[in-house]
Amino acid sequence: MTALAHGSLVVVFGGSGFLGRHIVSRLVKSGYRVRVAVRRPNEALFLKTAGRVGQVEIVAANLRHADSVEAALEGADGVVNSVGILYETGKQKFAAVQAAGAARLALLAGKKNITRFVQISALGADQQSAAVYAQTKAAGEAAVREHIAGAHILRPSLVIGPEDDFFNRFAAMALIAPALPLIGGGVTKYQPVSVFDVADAVAACLAGAPAGTYELGGPTVYQFKELMALLLEQIGRKRLLLPMPFFVARMMAGVTQFMPKPLLTPDQVTLLQSDNIVTGEEEGDLASLGVEATPIETLLPQYLRRFRPDIRTS
Repeated sequence: MTALAHGSLVVVFGGSGFLGRHIVSRLVKSGYRVRVAVRRPNEALFLKTAGRVGQVEIVAANLRHADSVEAALEGADGVVNSVGILYETGKQKFAAVQAAGAARLALLAGKKNITRFVQISALGADQQSAAVYAQTKAAGEAAVREHIAGAHILRPSLVIGPEDDFFNRFAAMALIAPALPLIGGGVTKYQPVSVFDVADAVAACLAGAPAGTYELGGPTVYQFKELMALLLEQIGRKRLLLPMPFFVARMMAGVTQFMPKPLLTPDQVTLLQSDNIVTGEEEGDLASLGVEATPIETLLPQYLRRFRPDIRTS
């Protein structure tokens, strides 16, 4: 597959999100024109300064509405779908966004003869999974493959970086709580990957990498409890690491799922029962895309420093 030409127009759906914003910045550095398609354009205006004047365009689009998606695709040479949700709210349901939404986008892109399509999925995507999140991620992949023959599917593990909702959330919890929970004993395995590495992987796909499915993981596999210990080391705090059986977590999630921004949902508890690591069963990984995986130990100090007691009191 040949590289997408310098100056080509790439539409990034979900470009104002944690991962999306870094994808936008990376594509701008690669010389592409970028159209950021989001539900709330006013929340993406900060991306206008990511490139030269006129290089980044912000438009309103919702994957649940075909007309807005079709308009956002006008004149596009490539598409990146980074839309995803971790929990359901209102009309933003897993099936509507991650399955039907991805299918609608791929169908309309195919009709416009757009062949450069990068779908951000997730490790563990499986239509037979007990978790609806994983089911719908897999359904979205299948739809993209059906409509875009040369699509790239990227399956990252836990994505970490300055605005992540993992280390930042637990670090904030450690400021006020005497203990951090280890759901299921904290033995579930993860292979955290830098958000910058995932953005580099997207750029590599548009630069001509072979089509296929790529599993994206960092250089090291950790158990959940090891990640919590690493977090506490980085923020210079001592807290108990308290094992919490899955059945207790599920009962708690039955209550917290109704919060505006849930701490935990039953579907997330189901996900936590399965390891989230590279299997080696797909076409490639970060190395296949020419990206050297970043150790998270070099990344965490850059954004967790603010949680250290010596910094907060100075």
